[in-house]
Amino acid sequence: MKVIAAMSGGVDSAVAAARMADAGHEVIGVHLALSANPQKYRSGARGCCTIEDSHDARRAADIIGIPFYIWDMAEEFHEGVVQNFLSEYSNGKTPNPCLRCNEKIKFEAVLKRARAMGYDAVATGHYAKRVDSENGPLLYRADDPNKDQSYVLAVLTQEQLSGALFPLGDTVKSDVRKEAHERGFSLAQKPDSHDICFVPSGDNAGWLRDRLGSETGEIVDEEGAVLGSHKGAYTYTVGQRRGLGLTVPAEDGRARYVLRVEPVNNRVVVGSREDLAITEISGIDVKWCGPVAPHGDHRGFAQVRAHGTPAPCAYRWDGQRLTASLDLPLFGLAPGQALVIYEGNRAVGSATIDRTH
Repeated sequence: MKVIAAMSGGVDSAVAAARMADAGHEVIGVHLALSANPQKYRSGARGCCTIEDSHDARRAADIIGIPFYIWDMAEEFHEGVVQNFLSEYSNGKTPNPCLRCNEKIKFEAVLKRARAMGYDAVATGHYAKRVDSENGPLLYRADDPNKDQSYVLAVLTQEQLSGALFPLGDTVKSDVRKEAHERGFSLAQKPDSHDICFVPSGDNAGWLRDRLGSETGEIVDEEGAVLGSHKGAYTYTVGQRRGLGLTVPAEDGRARYVLRVEPVNNRVVVGSREDLAITEISGIDVKWCGPVAPHGDHRGFAQVRAHGTPAPCAYRWDGQRLTASLDLPLFGLAPGQALVIYEGNRAVGSATIDRTH
């Protein structure tokens, strides 16, 4: 098989590429340049798109003994990920840029280019499993529950899954680092990236203010009483408790949480934690990681954060919308987040949340 190994410069993608080569596939390593001006991205190990990362990826490819290339994906990344991030926040939503990057860049733009070059698949260092069945490829959780990334891969269609390989799905992280050390990779102990790669300091709110402005507005309760002010409603997230800076204390002394963001009015509405309880989630832009669910109710688990606890639910598909009715409430859900449905360890499909009840 002819395989393109997407090499971010981290330990996971380096080991994944090495395993593909060991398996006898014809492999080339590719690092994605996601900015036309890499200096505006932070350097060091906090992100996943730095100049240092490209050097680390090249050194790993040299040790493996595979050709290495850098592909310019700056335009696709800016339009499909960065602009989407800004647009969603300006509309009071909370997007997941890593999920969008998997969907729009790694398994759409890269896979399309790979196939045009005559390659069969793209291998990445994601912790997830692709299982081939009579119904086509299916997406499953990784064996390492602490590293499982099936949630951010659940935006992939079966067609995209057919061209995706996840060599680390059956391995725990500690063993990956041990293998990297044994292979002589200098990045064996390199820290994992946790921040949004295009936010220079990890300060999401400051980054958003620089680009969307900082128009002062009101923080109000559900009755409309003004409790404080803010410098940009879009910098607040549903469920947020800290950093509100309220000048009027709650009469019962309880903490207040962000209930919703109203970009049209430039207001942030706060209330009690009980007001955040959600028992039904509904989303659009539905993607199926396997066979399309038939109409009617089905049992499964709803997950709304990358490492959140799956919540038992009944889910249904009406042809346009995916809805999950939860057995027990979840708290702090925001429009723009991803709803992923699981049946056991299999990711069934995903949707972008636009309604909660």
